[in-house]
Amino acid sequence: MAFVLDLIDYPSLFQLLKQRLPDNRSSILDRLCQEKIVVRKAPNLFDITNLGAVLFAKSLREFDRLGRKALRMISYNGTNRTETLREQAADNGYAAGFETAMRYINDQLPQNEQIGQALRREVRMYPEIAVRELVANALIHQDLSETGTGPMVEIFSDRIEITNPGTPLIDPLRFMDEPPQSRNEHIAGFMRRMNICEERGSGVDKVVLNIELFQLPAPRFTVTPHHTRVVLFAYKTWAEMDQDDRVRACYQHACLCFVSNERMTNSSIRKRFSMKDENYSMASRIISETVEAKLIKPFDPNNLSRKHAKYVPFWA
Repeated sequence: MAFVLDLIDYPSLFQLLKQRLPDNRSSILDRLCQEKIVVRKAPNLFDITNLGAVLFAKSLREFDRLGRKALRMISYNGTNRTETLREQAADNGYAAGFETAMRYINDQLPQNEQIGQALRREVRMYPEIAVRELVANALIHQDLSETGTGPMVEIFSDRIEITNPGTPLIDPLRFMDEPPQSRNEHIAGFMRRMNICEERGSGVDKVVLNIELFQLPAPRFTVTPHHTRVVLFAYKTWAEMDQDDRVRACYQHACLCFVSNERMTNSSIRKRFSMKDENYSMASRIISETVEAKLIKPFDPNNLSRKHAKYVPFWA
């Protein structure tokens, strides 16, 4: 009995669920059994479930198959991996250690100085809520059957890369509108109950919205044979963005408008890129390039007025 409680960070469970910690071991174990963190094998014999270990282990290394699943956080000097500045692994369970991991990640992120009327203050280059949602998604949606690899956050001078083992169950182009699907429904359900990740699959919508508010390049979602990666980019000027950056932003903006029951227009694209009204033709060119890429389409094909045209994602 004592051995089980030695391996599980059970106070975090009660704290995250906003429940009072029972004052005796028997009541604690009863509650852990109810939450399927442990299972009772005999009156005084308990096993820790995979769910319990993944979420609340004091050390994932104590569990053979989970040792490589700790979240790795690496920051580099510059834009490549040749010089590592810091590396740390969040060795405890995902739920128990999430806030500590997020504080560590945020402390490594670059900041910009914002000058107000009377004060100077440091503002993080990336929206914290976007980083939080993407890290939580990487933990929840990873393929735990992939061996020898785990979730990872890499911080470069010009971007953040968040990688998890396994390919997504949803086409990355549909992350914003498809209902959420996860290989790890019990983990996802628990993380939602504890307000660590979004309910109803609105996490990616929130990421894109906040990236737009920060006037950053659109996130890039890529899939390899064994991994899913999301890249958040630091601020780029219009001249520094290439065609892929602009088309990706236009498509994601059209998706965000659509799921908000709105339609993308030339005006909304100018706002997305912080363009002046006289740059109407530049916005039109971005829209045309995204149409040519077959990522968006006219909302009303019979409307011949480009000035008042509205656009929707290709799947709408």
